[in-house]
Amino acid sequence: MAQAAAQESRAVHAVQATIGDSEFDRDTAVTLREEGVYDAELSSGWTIIHAVNGGYLLAMLGRALGQALPHSDPFSVSAHYLTASVPGPAVIRTQVVRTGRTLSTGQASLFQFAEDGTEVERIRVLATYGDLDGLSEEVRTTAEPPAMPPRDQCLGASDGTAPIPGSSAITERLDIKLDPATVGWAIGAPSGKGEMRGWFGLADGRDADPLSLLLTVDALPPTSFELGLKGWTPTIELTTHIRCRPAPGPLRVSITTRNLAGGFLEEDADVWDSAGRLVAQSRQLARAPRG
Repeated sequence: MAQAAAQESRAVHAVQATIGDSEFDRDTAVTLREEGVYDAELSSGWTIIHAVNGGYLLAMLGRALGQALPHSDPFSVSAHYLTASVPGPAVIRTQVVRTGRTLSTGQASLFQFAEDGTEVERIRVLATYGDLDGLSEEVRTTAEPPAMPPRDQCLGASDGTAPIPGSSAITERLDIKLDPATVGWAIGAPSGKGEMRGWFGLADGRDADPLSLLLTVDALPPTSFELGLKGWTPTIELTTHIRCRPAPGPLRVSITTRNLAGGFLEEDADVWDSAGRLVAQSRQLARAPRG
């Protein structure tokens, strides 16, 4: 009987999750309490170094705004991270700022509760939404996908890369294979370049969609590791542009930092789908680790 149960468990995990029916979808779900107010639960499964990942938070607020606005696809999402979020209950409040024929704009804030019961604002977002399927197919670009080895020649958590200090629960939900040229930090020999590149997917096989791209831009290890700095790199502000609906399959992510000064650094991320299209871009300002 035990053997049968084990086989059944393996069969369940072998089934690929789908958009709308995956751990990511369940853990970013929001419940409408009243107009403009949503209840949510921040899962401990998306934490890194004791704090809830910023991309996961962005996706949760993005889901709430997609329900509150007449358009469902995020185009441009700008977030300011005010205080560190922790696993547990949260409240999201949304406001429709403007609606038009092709675009709508809204804002949202996520709140949690202090020990004395008062609300603490964790993150505030201003976003523009539209219909990605209605966009022109014309592309004029000089951008190119990052040059990196095939996925089977890149390195993941099971290949012995050094764990990130603190909680690493989020790594169990992600399928990341890093370009070996950007993992010197894992063996104590960082390159000194502010670069991080890798293949990205969700561990349960769920394909990417515009909402999960909000997670993708903030899911790789920080570029500060390759600059020789270890520890938490908290996001101050993150702006993400979703350029088109991603094709099924793994994503390629390239992140670069050109300037660390005054204790802060920027990270510019490009995300490419399996069809070789640039599907998302972002820039964030983060506080550099002290290590």
